[in-house]
Amino acid sequence: MTTTASPESPPQVDLGGEARSRRTDKGFTGLVTFAGLTVLIVLGLILVTTSVQAWPAIAHDPIEFLTGTDWVPGDEIFGTLPFLYGTLVTSVIAMVVAVPVSIGIALFITEVAHRRSRKYIVTIVDLLATVPSVVFGLVGSIVLIPWVTPVYQWWAGVVAPIPGLNAIFDETNTGRNYFTAGLILAVMCIPIITSISREVFATVPDIDKQGAYALGATRWEMIKGAILPHSFGGLVGASMLGLGRAMGETIAVALVIGGSLTIGTNLFEPGNTMAAVIAQQFGESSGMHTEALIGIGVVLFAITVLINFLARTVVRRAEIKMKGAHS
Repeated sequence: MTTTASPESPPQVDLGGEARSRRTDKGFTGLVTFAGLTVLIVLGLILVTTSVQAWPAIAHDPIEFLTGTDWVPGDEIFGTLPFLYGTLVTSVIAMVVAVPVSIGIALFITEVAHRRSRKYIVTIVDLLATVPSVVFGLVGSIVLIPWVTPVYQWWAGVVAPIPGLNAIFDETNTGRNYFTAGLILAVMCIPIITSISREVFATVPDIDKQGAYALGATRWEMIKGAILPHSFGGLVGASMLGLGRAMGETIAVALVIGGSLTIGTNLFEPGNTMAAVIAQQFGESSGMHTEALIGIGVVLFAITVLINFLARTVVRRAEIKMKGAHS
């Protein structure tokens, strides 16, 4: 008796499961795309709504609004140049102090500190970032200003015979000025720049470091030749985030800057910033005064966007230059 073997049945394909997988993938893609576009939508809404509310004050005299030096809400005179000047000056002071210190701390954590002590240093830096800004302002007002005022007076006397420096550091009777505000902002920016710089340094390939050591480089030469060039783009990004924090800070600056309308070269003079004047006057404003304060916010927003765009341009050019050097 002969038996005929039945042909093997073809494997079954779960078409329903594959279709569900495709639908899930498309749904996830749409979800994350919407999440990414949400940022642009929110920024656009902020710009449009604030611009519409601020337009009457800006249109009243656009040139005076951007270049005027007088701020007299009772007479509907709104010149924002002193606030713009104060914002730029305090931010530059903060960056000059904070960026080198932050990069130094980040390099110490990643390249010098003992492995066991790194976590404690990182914890302290992260805790510093969580301190409310009003606390920094109170410490600056109560502790820092009485201490630095005689230091300012002493330094002004030291540089008095030196042309140029005597205009930047002139005599002062108060510690509430541009320089104090810049120091407070620097302390507030250091944790942000340090944390991002540390993560950037951690991405440097270990083979690059070992290669530098193999060629006889010292630790500093290895840092200068392997770590810093590789991390340039990330360091610029970290600095820009710190700059954004400095330009937008309100309460801490309002407590230590003096609230004066001054434009001059003396960093020991009291002044004001765009964010601080909004915090100082918005609660008591009305009508065109309120619209002018909102207009200051629009200008500050535009400046922040412009600075970030310029920073991205610098990073792209640096990356192209580095690729050309390695090719």
